[in-house]
Amino acid sequence: MEVQTILQFKSDYMRSITDDTGIFQHTKFGVPDRSKGYTTDDNARALIAAVLLYSSKKDPVTLALIHTYISFIHHAQNTAGNFRNFMDYNRTFVEDSGSEDCQGRTVWALGFALAHSSSLPDNLLNTCRYLINQALPLIGTLSSPRAGAYAIIGLSYLIETPKALTYSFPYPHTPSTTEEKAFLPRAFIIDLIDNMSFRLHNQYIRNKGNGWNWFEDSLTYGNSMLPWALLKACRISGNANLKEAAKESLDFLASKTFSIEGYYKPIGSHGWLLRDGTAAPYDEQPIEACEMLLACKEAATVLQDPAYLKYAALCYEWYLGHNSLKIPLIDPQTGACFDGIHGAGLNLNQGSESIISFSIAQSVMHHE
Repeated sequence: MEVQTILQFKSDYMRSITDDTGIFQHTKFGVPDRSKGYTTDDNARALIAAVLLYSSKKDPVTLALIHTYISFIHHAQNTAGNFRNFMDYNRTFVEDSGSEDCQGRTVWALGFALAHSSSLPDNLLNTCRYLINQALPLIGTLSSPRAGAYAIIGLSYLIETPKALTYSFPYPHTPSTTEEKAFLPRAFIIDLIDNMSFRLHNQYIRNKGNGWNWFEDSLTYGNSMLPWALLKACRISGNANLKEAAKESLDFLASKTFSIEGYYKPIGSHGWLLRDGTAAPYDEQPIEACEMLLACKEAATVLQDPAYLKYAALCYEWYLGHNSLKIPLIDPQTGACFDGIHGAGLNLNQGSESIISFSIAQSVMHHE
């Protein structure tokens, strides 16, 4: 499908807001705000963006970014397997454990990296395997639907990718010891995906009704991850009920986020959309356009319906000016992405979540 394109996509802005620790969480306009430090959330998402960039253009600068982001995630993991999230500028984590969403997002990023094993060095892939294996005992305890959705997607990449579940050796090697056979156990991971998708599906069935085809009584953040997770799970299990719920809920979300004027308009973060209510118009966040794009790309494949590719293209074009403001969110001077649309216009800050989101969208629409 033909989509709008950036004549010269500038991929170096992420590097300018990354130091040898990781990517900074926030900026003051285009300068890293050191007082806000770093998060595992952002470094995990940055890993996805960097892997995509490196897959299309194998340059050493992007590979160095991948090293940095995986190193941050490794440092964030506790001995129990969970991930801390917020780190201050002094490289000190300020909490014992991150949110459930942080756990799920990190598993998503690590699984995504392993799905691109043909592009990355084995030593980095082995680190990703180690980190997921350490986190496995805690993944099944996630109760947040979004956290579970992120984890389902990440674990699904493991199952779908050949040789993802064993360490890579520079010589022929067959796992033989008890410890090796217990590493990233395939049956256990499939059971995790099945159980978490079963819970998510049950939540959807219990909550939908009277034209409200959704998992909760509100549409808030990260909405598209929920139907996307069911789409990923049904590819593994073949469960038609998961596919039906995924389609129904994604179509409902689309009905609330694609305007009659023909552009994508995410649910506003200042008030969200409550059941039987009216969607908050602002703020429109770049991360929502990226995640909806990814869900629609998956839907086009799983549901074998090219109409979802049009939705994906509209999500991408949101960054380029086909939006409620009719103004591009991409800074033509630096390639940075503004931090969204609010009632008075663009948010002129250009934080990590925004450029990561656009970078992923750009890569997926042009190289995946």
